[in-house]
Amino acid sequence: MVTIAAKIVKSVVEFSHQLISQAVHAGSVAVDATAGNGYDTLFLAQSVGASGKVFAFDIQEKAIAHTQRLLKAHGLENRVELICQGHEKIDEYVPAKVHGIIFNLGYLPGGDQGVVTNPDTTVTALEKSIHLLTAGGVLAIAVYWGHPGGPEEKQAVENWVQKLSPRVFDVIKIDFPNKNKAPFLFGVQKKLLEE
Repeated sequence: MVTIAAKIVKSVVEFSHQLISQAVHAGSVAVDATAGNGYDTLFLAQSVGASGKVFAFDIQEKAIAHTQRLLKAHGLENRVELICQGHEKIDEYVPAKVHGIIFNLGYLPGGDQGVVTNPDTTVTALEKSIHLLTAGGVLAIAVYWGHPGGPEEKQAVENWVQKLSPRVFDVIKIDFPNKNKAPFLFGVQKKLLEE
């Protein structure tokens, strides 16, 4: 028997992919700001097609190597530039006119839980990201906050999102309020035309 929840409740990752797919298509430029194990990078590489480009960031060489192996296994390594740097340096590597950017905040699944994203560099990266987005571009921010330092980063991201101009950006939040410290998702879209 399939429950109602199984039919309608998706994971934060599935929701982020659904949001990004509204803006990223063949020929797009996209960014995985936190490559991790490479699954978002793979999704983006598949989405941008042969004529598109993906930039994927991670500070851990282990994450970059895992992502590279995953892309190679799917024959998509030529669509992606892997960058072993913090996402706060996004503007040094990525041109403007980005269609979609994914952040998965927290730590590398299966990796060292002591290496986590942090509020200062995350907010810097988010601020730079919105300036790179093209009109209609989407920023998906998955916030995992059940680890040490997570609540502080959660608060910093929430504060940042609340300050975005409603004339320039539409913002949604997808949350699971009946689960303790459940991850949640912010979707930010740059409007096509300023009102």
